Amino acid sequence: MQVQKSYHNASTTGELYLVPTPIGNFQDMTFRAVEVLQTVDFVCAEDTRNTGILLKHFDIPVKQISFHEHNAYDKIPELIALLKDGKRLAQVSDAGMPSISDPGHDLVKAAIEEGIPVISLPGASAGITALIASGLAPQPHVFYGFLPRKAGQQKEFFESKKAYPETQIFYESPYRVLDTLSNMQDIYGDRPIVLVRELTKIYEEYQRGTISEIMEHITQVPLKGECLLIVSGQDETAIPQESVALSDIPDLVNDLIASGEKTNQAIKKVAKTYGLKRQEVYNAYHNID
Repeated sequence: MQVQKSYHNASTTGELYLVPTPIGNFQDMTFRAVEVLQTVDFVCAEDTRNTGILLKHFDIPVKQISFHEHNAYDKIPELIALLKDGKRLAQVSDAGMPSISDPGHDLVKAAIEEGIPVISLPGASAGITALIASGLAPQPHVFYGFLPRKAGQQKEFFESKKAYPETQIFYESPYRVLDTLSNMQDIYGDRPIVLVRELTKIYEEYQRGTISEIMEHITQVPLKGECLLIVSGQDETAIPQESVALSDIPDLVNDLIASGEKTNQAIKKVAKTYGLKRQEVYNAYHNID
């Protein structure tokens, strides 16, 4: 068993600080984070250009060391050597908490193995920030980060997670969100989601609805900026959806229209009721092959 004493205690080595940075709004930087960056010997940055803008904004002249997934294998021994020589290092990502989507985890493990104190500062986290304002259940939740890019791998991933009751958090590129939601709907059905865009920035936006509703909206209004997907877990109390033959869909839609629904709303309602894609119902109703 290894016990790490408080960083306030004297140490013969340096210390590794994990410092969160703003996910968009520089005003979210904490006083403590600024103080640590001002007092360390080096800042290990995922992208020195992005971090350079942050350091300049807070008038912090500390020297940077480039540290990212493509050079981590070579850099970690050098960084450990600096720490063992008594230097104090701060590791930062481009935005939010380090070690989540960068090689910080490997540096942390190497520092712990060498008995070097690792100090994590609290701060901005895009996933949690979006989750608590999403309106979906915040507990329990599962954070997955970025999804596989290939459709087959995505569907395989979703297949393994579709029965999870936890709210799920994903990062995704705005250029891939539509394809990702299509793959997700194929496996999850049309469950509630929240698409969060440009978190903490001027054009911050929450789009709440079912997968099919969000897909329809972003087809008409293309996405821009960084995106997160907050996805409802499987509702174990939900009544299983009935099956329906495609040949019956026109009658189901027409029944709703006869009761006062507009055509598009009727198509959406049938899709939701029977766990179908809206486009699938649309095609069946209009006899489109």
